[in-house]
Amino acid sequence: MNEIAQPKTSIILFGATGDLAKRKLYPSIYSLFLSGKLSKNFVVIGAARREWSDEELRENVKKSIVESKYSSDKVDEFCQHFYYLPFDVTNTESYSQLKDKLNQLELAYGIPGNRIYYMAMAPQFFGTIAIQLKREGVTQSEGWNRLVIEKPFGHDLPSAQKLNNEIREAFSEDQIYRIDHYLGKEMVQNIEVIRFANAIFEPLWNNRHISNIQITSSEVLGVEERGGYYETSGALRDMVQNHLLQMVLLLSMDPPIRLATNEVRSEKIKVLRAIRAISSEEMENYFVRGQYRAGELSGLQVPGYREEKNVEKKSSTETFVAGKLMIDNHRWAGVPFYVRTGKRMSVKSTKIVVQFKDLPLNVYTQKSRDRKIHPNLLVIHIQPDEGITLILNGKKVGLLGETVPVDLEFKHSSIDGVNTPEAYERLIYDCMLGDATNFAHWDEVNLSWALIDPISQAWAESTQEIDTYAAGTMGPEASDLLLEKDGFKWWSLKDL
Repeated sequence: MNEIAQPKTSIILFGATGDLAKRKLYPSIYSLFLSGKLSKNFVVIGAARREWSDEELRENVKKSIVESKYSSDKVDEFCQHFYYLPFDVTNTESYSQLKDKLNQLELAYGIPGNRIYYMAMAPQFFGTIAIQLKREGVTQSEGWNRLVIEKPFGHDLPSAQKLNNEIREAFSEDQIYRIDHYLGKEMVQNIEVIRFANAIFEPLWNNRHISNIQITSSEVLGVEERGGYYETSGALRDMVQNHLLQMVLLLSMDPPIRLATNEVRSEKIKVLRAIRAISSEEMENYFVRGQYRAGELSGLQVPGYREEKNVEKKSSTETFVAGKLMIDNHRWAGVPFYVRTGKRMSVKSTKIVVQFKDLPLNVYTQKSRDRKIHPNLLVIHIQPDEGITLILNGKKVGLLGETVPVDLEFKHSSIDGVNTPEAYERLIYDCMLGDATNFAHWDEVNLSWALIDPISQAWAESTQEIDTYAAGTMGPEASDLLLEKDGFKWWSLKDL
């Protein structure tokens, strides 16, 4: 049996008092501790503006773990590895204090200078922190140094390039880990296994056998308290540019020579270069946007986007996006990849639907022109239920010889004792191991913004009123028409 790797690591968490740290990072690091993936030789230094003490940080860490689903048996032992440093990102003295604290704690815990700098804070400070870490000598340690950056990585291509240039002054590309938590989800990582480890799928994974692929990520929640942020982002930048596009790449890339970081990234980048650019004149044939208005969800009346807190009364910010991506290469020419995401929709779900082509001459439809046969579908359930459904056709019980769709299902929730790692838990551990396969390379970020920016610009310059959809529905009518023009329809998430 292989031993579990236990990297001896210091984690410097910028934004330690923030929401992301409380909801995701502390429970994820604790789970690594419980599962034996963290040795006793680790330390977490929380850095933020508040004048907290070590004890105040530990109390907050403990509270976040108690509120999570994990056992709290070892929480007190775990919290003793946490230390706090009041921090001003613009003050050089803060970096000197951080350097001294790291040297002191690494000596006490036997950590050989391995350091992860995790940016769980506002992105406008990423460049400043990175440059100051190098300038003040914090990154000059005997071990490795790695920088983890949360999205958004810029808000368009010029801002992303500026941010990347600043960070690259202090860290090389192989030290930078741009985190996209979707890439840590169990079933997103399972896409490669489904494709490359199954002889029944890989030979069919091309334009000769697949008619279209649909990716939907829908939420029932509105913008809640994030209206101010959402006004500067919108669904296109918040979801399509990163999460949905990354799933498109995993579904469409050619098999890599081996499952190594550079090989996987190389294949994803090839796909990005092959995605058809969309001009402003053609925009309406490829992308539609929408904004939720007041409606009913679970029997309750909910406000429209323009009635939400910190939202402009005449806002044209999109809360829904549906788009068609065409990949102009030998494998995928002619196959549309449809993406759809939105807030205040009828169901919370992230699903991928791969629709296979109908048989050119089907004896079961020859019997009667009115007889329809269900397409073969492969459904990958990302969340909330994780699993795979393969929809085939079987004989309907009776004398008429009719067919009926048959579901072959595999669900993680049906496996006894399964403990699916949180996406952040998996990605933090990958970073400790130096495995960047499930993190975005700069070339991916660069090419994705180059693809998305013309769409944003066309919408910003448009004088046309944004389409709306009632809360509790699956988006505006234009979203359905986008597929109907190609002879397809969105598959109902509730029925799959």
